[in-house]
Amino acid sequence: MKLTAKQRLFADEYIKSGNATQSYIKAGYSVKSEKVAGVNATRMLGNARVKSYIDTKMAEIESHKIADAKEVLEFYTRVLRKEETEEVVVATKTDAFTIEKKPSFKDRVAVAKELMKRYPISDPIVQAQLKKLTADTRISEARAKNLEDNGADVEDLVSGLISAIGKEDKHESS
Repeated sequence: MKLTAKQRLFADEYIKSGNATQSYIKAGYSVKSEKVAGVNATRMLGNARVKSYIDTKMAEIESHKIADAKEVLEFYTRVLRKEETEEVVVATKTDAFTIEKKPSFKDRVAVAKELMKRYPISDPIVQAQLKKLTADTRISEARAKNLEDNGADVEDLVSGLISAIGKEDKHESS
């Protein structure tokens, strides 16, 4: 059930270009006319072994395009450890340039949560640390929002936020 060298070359060319006639010609088959090459190429695509080879190769190509769970978890871990960067455009009055930016605290907390969903633990110390990280993130977000709003009292916002977090903790404990 193996392909000849020309059949394999035809199939590989067809996978690259999607053009059966040109693939047939490039594979080195003798061609009297392009019309004859097209008919023979269509016949070649109907060959069970050639079709199976093409389908298998296409499946391999597609599987490499889609990230698997391990790849996603490794990416999350790199973000958590600040090993990933992203390009950010910074504009000035006269120019714009890009800089490499490490993940923010908020991004790191988000990927930590995603990782923890996959590796749940019941250790109360770790859960308390995760809650503290979440609370710190919320406080930082409230302070940033206040700076953007230019007027709201930071202490009132933070106190309200801490109170809301305390209520959530009591609700989760019940």
